[in-house]
Amino acid sequence: MNNFYVFKIKHIKRWLLIVILALFTAVLLTIGENGVLSVFSKEKPVALTKGNADEPNIALTFNISWGEERVHDILEKLEQHQVQATFFVSGEWAERHPTILEKISEGEHELGMLGYRYKSYLDQEIDQVRKDLAYANEIFNKLGYEEMKLLRPPSGQFNEDVLELANQLNYNVIHWNVNTNDWENPGTDAIVDTVMKDTTNGDIILMHASDSSKQTADALSTILPGLKNKGFQFVSMTELINQAHADSELVE
Repeated sequence: MNNFYVFKIKHIKRWLLIVILALFTAVLLTIGENGVLSVFSKEKPVALTKGNADEPNIALTFNISWGEERVHDILEKLEQHQVQATFFVSGEWAERHPTILEKISEGEHELGMLGYRYKSYLDQEIDQVRKDLAYANEIFNKLGYEEMKLLRPPSGQFNEDVLELANQLNYNVIHWNVNTNDWENPGTDAIVDTVMKDTTNGDIILMHASDSSKQTADALSTILPGLKNKGFQFVSMTELINQAHADSELVE
């Protein structure tokens, strides 16, 4: 009879231990969902705003959504200084200027997309954004660019829903942390000063190759050798991603 009670007590202790462990796990999961502790929660989709701060690699990026004149001068400067850049173009622009797109690729520059129509994703329902990305992808595929995995939302505006959608579609969302505002044409010296003062290891530099950016090519004549002299190395966005610590940024 005593043996029966010993077995029963051991059985109860084991059951209590299982219950306690289950409750402890449930508490951790609940805390994680509330954002206090995320040990068991999945990471949220993020946009890349900076590469590895311990490496001197930087990414020079250009947005193009309209025009066909300024981009040629910019490509010439890049070739002259042997610099690789990443061009983000809208599907609508690519559709109208396939020969320029080909010239960009022949210069061994990387391509990313701005969606199809250059309209803020914050002004559209998420289903509209999905359709815009699908149509952009269709256009780039028809033009022979089937591996477009870099996405910069129009005007750099996005939220968590857009990030989640991009993640589902296997896009890497690329933002920036050095903004030249060159499209405002603040003066060549102002563009140069912004880049030379603000650029640090791992930075993503935003410039424009649309026709509105009248001073960008001239600014590059100083920026490209200047950054090289500081010890920076220009790399593609893909290479920067491979080294990067991604951080999310929601733009109002």
